[in-house]
Amino acid sequence: MKIKTPKIPHAVTLLFVIIILVTIMTYILPAGAFERVEVDGRNRVVPGSYSVMDATPVGLLDMFRAIPLGFKAAVEIIFIVLAGGIMFGIMSKTKAIENSIGTLVKTFGLKRKYMIVVIMTFVFGFLGVAVGYENNIALVPIAAVLSLALGGDLILAAGISVGAMTVGFGLSPINPYTVGTGHKIAELQMFSGAGLRSALCFIGLSLMALYNVRYFKRIIADPSRSLGIGLDVDGVSLDMEIEEYKMDLKSWMVLGTFMIGLAVIIYGVFNLGWYINELSAVFLMITIVCGIIARMNPTDFSETVLKSVAAAAPGAFMVGFATTIKVLMEMGNIGDTISYELSDMLQGLSTYSSAIAMSVSQCVINFFIPSGSGQALATLPVMIPLGEVLGLTPQTAILAFQIGDGVTNLLNPTLGGLIAMLAMCRVPLDRWLRFIFPLSMLILVISWVFLVIAVFTGYS
Repeated sequence: MKIKTPKIPHAVTLLFVIIILVTIMTYILPAGAFERVEVDGRNRVVPGSYSVMDATPVGLLDMFRAIPLGFKAAVEIIFIVLAGGIMFGIMSKTKAIENSIGTLVKTFGLKRKYMIVVIMTFVFGFLGVAVGYENNIALVPIAAVLSLALGGDLILAAGISVGAMTVGFGLSPINPYTVGTGHKIAELQMFSGAGLRSALCFIGLSLMALYNVRYFKRIIADPSRSLGIGLDVDGVSLDMEIEEYKMDLKSWMVLGTFMIGLAVIIYGVFNLGWYINELSAVFLMITIVCGIIARMNPTDFSETVLKSVAAAAPGAFMVGFATTIKVLMEMGNIGDTISYELSDMLQGLSTYSSAIAMSVSQCVINFFIPSGSGQALATLPVMIPLGEVLGLTPQTAILAFQIGDGVTNLLNPTLGGLIAMLAMCRVPLDRWLRFIFPLSMLILVISWVFLVIAVFTGYS
């Protein structure tokens, strides 16, 4: 049976409709909050402490005021989109990425193009599992060049990179933001129960790889079925025949600078506590070094920077626009209310039904609290004790949370990291949702099967 993909409005329209709906919700839902206590430098919810407060509905002026406040709240992610775009623009100008991808495809041969798609899907997925999410933003444009070199489109590039990293990160057995935070809250051994989570993550990435190959075969057989028709490929498509490509000294030096920069980033993330601002700083340092290696004159360098900013600007705008929703939730004080009401609805369900329903509730909450660690800190102190009352182990409650948070990240318009990486791949949100919706539903159903297994086995 073929799944009919729903028609998706333009991303700006979609987000503005959500902004209006959230504003209306501040008049319908009661304002409320849980009490929070600081533990290990983080605010955790006190179970059973929810209380209603005076209503704080958002007026028309405040709804529009939330938009610039959203940009202010998302300034770090907005800038990393611009910094990543600038870095890639300069590297593209040097022809280093084009030469390396062209040489790679020439070495493996176009006859192995489907194998390359599968391998690269797993490579990006592993980066999501082991390195993180926004930490890999600079690698996304490489998938764009690779996909076009193989005869694919920018949608396939997003599937290879953004899709794989989102699945890998969302279902990672060692995700410190979701699983790690959940295990701390439940006082379980860190990253325990990794076997079941690893199997689910591998199946998710396998489905992503097969889905990419299926889409690739479809657009090769009939190019008119491509979802990437009309997207801007200037600067990411190959300019020569595959046989003409080879690596010169300048390309090796630029590529080496980029790899050294990534190594520094990985070391900083895991050992020095680096995050978005430090990554942006390294991107800019790589940019300058690559410009020097390529012997770009100041005028050419400056013009390339501004052209790269122009290309990245729509994605940067979408990140700030999406963050408006989070600001509205805080203005109206309805985030905790939604968490409380959804958890209250689980009372009285059977054990298996409550596990699935808990995952569904986390899917809903994820659209309002897109931060994995933020959602964990806001909901798990409530969900874990509730799960025990319903007969669910803490490990199962955390798995339900991880599934609800991780899988819906594939199509969450309020997730800044997703919007940022799609921008790096030049893929509009509406086209991405048309592409990824059927797969996300399939992965969600399979994840629920794993959740049923967890309940049946007393997962601990």
